[in-house]
Amino acid sequence: MTPEEHIDSVLQHLAGGRVFPDVAPEKTATPYITYQAVGGAPVNFLSGGQPDKQSVRMQVNVWSATRIEASELGAQVEQAMRAATELQVEVATGRVATFDETTNYRGTMQDFSIWV
Repeated sequence: MTPEEHIDSVLQHLAGGRVFPDVAPEKTATPYITYQAVGGAPVNFLSGGQPDKQSVRMQVNVWSATRIEASELGAQVEQAMRAATELQVEVATGRVATFDETTNYRGTMQDFSIWV
C-alpha cells in the first residue's frame, strides 16, 4: 500500500468519508479532510539495498464552515492517527488554524511522521 492509501484508510471514517489526497473536488460539502506528503526522512543503506519501509511526513488538513467544527475534527484526526499503531505515527506538529479567503472555510493543518 502507498502512504496515501494508508492515510485514507485511517481517516475514512471521519467527515462522512469526505477524505481526499491533495485537494477536494470543487463544491465538496464541509467538513472534509485533505492530505498530502510533505517530505520524510529517507533510509539509505551503505550496501545500496532497498529498505522495507519508508518514512513519510504527511500533512493532514481539515476544512469546515466553522472554527469549532474544524478544531473538533482536527482533534479527531489526531486521535485516529495516534491510534494507527501499524503506521508507527509520530505527531510532528501541533494543529495550526487556517482560513481560506476564497471559500471562507476555517481549517486546521497538522503534520505526522509515519512509517509504511
